[in-house]
Amino acid sequence: MTIARISELDRKTTQSGKANAGRWLLEFERQEPLRPDPLTGWNGSGDTKPQVRMTFATKEAAVAYCDKYGLEYHVVAASPVRMRLQAYADNFR
Repeated sequence: MTIARISELDRKTTQSGKANAGRWLLEFERQEPLRPDPLTGWNGSGDTKPQVRMTFATKEAAVAYCDKYGLEYHVVAASPVRMRLQAYADNFR
């Protein structure tokens, strides 16, 4: 059975705005373990579903997609963002 993970996209550390905040990512979990290729030594698998990544505007839209196509899913909430206000003068104390 295909299992999907729905997670809220985190804000990048270099991003101060909230333009893409609240977007949700759906990605599939790996069904086969990684195994080393005997010729190159690189890890690989025949499972191509983890390469698929879809974004949705809301969590409800991502859940509706899973329900529509009969996918099992679990939701992972993003860690809370803590804003620490700091004055420029605090850099010189």
